[in-house]
Amino acid sequence: MNIGDIKNKFGIIGHNMLLERAIEIAIQAAPTDLNVLINGESGTGKEVFPQIIHQYSSRKHGPYIAVNCGAIPEGTIDSELFGHEKGAFTGANEARKGYFEVANGGTIFLDEVGELPLSTQARLLRVLESGEFMKVGSSKVQKTDVRVVAATNIDFYKAIEREKFRVDLYYRLNTLPIYLPPLRERKEDIYLLFRKFANDCAAKYRMPIVKLNQDAEQVLANYYWPGNIRQLKNITEQICIIEKSRDINADTLLKYLPQYSSMNVPVLMRNDSTSGSSIGGDFKERDLFYKVIMDLKKEMNDLKKVVHDIIIAADGNINVLPKEDMQLFHDMNLTENVGTGITIHKPIIQNANMPQTIEVEETLSLQDKEKDMIKRALRKHKGKRKYAAKELGISERTLYRKINEYSIVE
Repeated sequence: MNIGDIKNKFGIIGHNMLLERAIEIAIQAAPTDLNVLINGESGTGKEVFPQIIHQYSSRKHGPYIAVNCGAIPEGTIDSELFGHEKGAFTGANEARKGYFEVANGGTIFLDEVGELPLSTQARLLRVLESGEFMKVGSSKVQKTDVRVVAATNIDFYKAIEREKFRVDLYYRLNTLPIYLPPLRERKEDIYLLFRKFANDCAAKYRMPIVKLNQDAEQVLANYYWPGNIRQLKNITEQICIIEKSRDINADTLLKYLPQYSSMNVPVLMRNDSTSGSSIGGDFKERDLFYKVIMDLKKEMNDLKKVVHDIIIAADGNINVLPKEDMQLFHDMNLTENVGTGITIHKPIIQNANMPQTIEVEETLSLQDKEKDMIKRALRKHKGKRKYAAKELGISERTLYRKINEYSIVE
């Protein structure tokens, strides 16, 4: 059993050193019964590694169950994982086995484990420590023999600091850590993946294969890829279906890359990976944060122009604003010393022909902006969190937490 065989069997593409190290650790971990924690951004392919570990373990003939913890509502997560007795809650018309009971003798993969509520984390810790659990609505202790592999894209240290994740559970899960690098750290693999997805799409829909010219390949390698492999696959398929020409240049490719920056990495989307850290951030929340920043930046640019037009006359002199306009600025919290972080400074005039300068200090509250975006999404979808979360690009559980954090009344 070697890394090349694993890649072929599980369809892993790439030669990046960090990727191959992750495969190596998975192979070494497989024969043991130790818990494994896989950390990496969303879309990096974390779901493949629990399958590798299960297939090459002594449990390979036992059940393998994958559970997306972020997709299960908080009110039913305990029942899903540990089962429930008849009559345990409204709608529990019969007893039900949970995943830990069904997976006895096998492996359970807990994806997005960082999204678990604290009460469920306590139950999970007991299973990891003693193999014991109780069904919802039961006082009977049951035993299970399950190997746990967990995955997350959150920064555990920050979650622990905010008391959103139990430190004892973290150390129980993190017995054997595996880190999956984001796509931007695998530049040598990006074109290989594009070519694989392009070939698959061409074969599936019986069309000629799209090819990138040299400039397009450079753009592909330098893009930040916040959605990682999943985003690359989606964009490749879009190009294959939409573009009539099979030869793709840089200009065509750029149309499919949102928020592309010539500096390769948008400043507000950098993370610890640049310093070699193996702990990723909460990337779903970061996507929302990035949207907030982009909206805020656009509004600030528009504001600068409006302020400039109002204050500076066509002849280069300073306008004396009417009383009602001053009141408007006061209502918008744009006058000095109102505590919002925005201050308008009078321009310094050296001569009448020189362009005037207005400095606007851009330190608006990001929390307020994020709260406003969430409110607008909820209003747009009439309080339906599922659709609001989809529009914001975050999970329902993250949206639920944000609603509680900001005390948003729907």
